[in-house]
Parts: sequence; structure tokens; C-alpha cells
Amino acid sequence: MQTLVNVSPFILMFVLFYFLLIRPNQKRQKAIQTMQTNLKKGDKVITIGGLHGTIDAIDEGKVVILCGDGSRLTYDRNAIREVVDA
Repeated sequence: MQTLVNVSPFILMFVLFYFLLIRPNQKRQKAIQTMQTNLKKGDKVITIGGLHGTIDAIDEGKVVILCGDGSRLTYDRNAIREVVDA
């Protein structure tokens, strides 16, 4: 019984660590992966580098983004940070 009392603070810290840090990070990663999987032509996106543009073409692992000045840039699909609704 004494061992359980001595170990209980560590168990409690692990549970708190899991629910406050690990689980939210897993949810965020899953949401990003779902967003990157569901990209389609015409979506307005922002890359991790801050480039704003519209998806012009999609390949399995690459995305061609049409910029405001008419240039087309190729990025990895993982470089898309978010899809903008505007």
C-alpha cells in the first residue's frame, strides 16, 4: 500500500501530462493531416512560409499554387498550413 501512495503523484502527473499536452497535439496533427488530404483545385491556401495563393494543380505529393502575380510555384503538400475561406 505504501508503494501505491509513493507512486500515485507520478501517475497523476503522467495523466495530466497526457490530457494537457499529448492528446491536444495528436488532435491538431490529425486535423492538419485531414486538411492536407482534402485539398482540391481552387482552394485558397497559405503555406508554412506565408505564401498566399490558389491551388492550380494537385499531384499525389505536390501542389502547384497560383500566386497573385500569375506565377505558379510548386510545393510539397505538407507545406500547406491552412485553407482560407475568403
